[in-house]
Amino acid sequence: MHTDETDEALLALLSENARAPVATLARKMGLARTTVQARIERLETSGAIAGYTLRRSQSASAPLRATVLISIEPRSGPAVLARLRALPRVEQVHTTSGRWDLIAILRARTTEELDETLDDIGAAKGVKSSESLIHLSTKIDRG
Repeated sequence: MHTDETDEALLALLSENARAPVATLARKMGLARTTVQARIERLETSGAIAGYTLRRSQSASAPLRATVLISIEPRSGPAVLARLRALPRVEQVHTTSGRWDLIAILRARTTEELDETLDDIGAAKGVKSSESLIHLSTKIDRG
């Protein structure tokens, strides 16, 4: 689906607050409420808006975050993914191209939890090597 500048502005406002009332969005955009409602429905129908979700506070129950770059042995992907799926502090896993095969995003309450999870990943059968990047602060978050 092709989006125009108005759609992009609407998506930006919804990214900031997906629970904003249509009337508020319309007022901020200088459009009629019915126009904004129709655009939202069109964006949902086309798949440009896939859904609305809860975003947890970074400082809530698990304030420590890390990205782990993982290199795996050939044909070990399913086993490594099963192991990562079983680790409760692994929030997301992405496949990549390049030197690293997987990227895992972790969230932990304490440095001990983070250290334990990093050890579990490094010890997983099929993991050739890993590199950990501890998140210090968030400078931009559009997600």
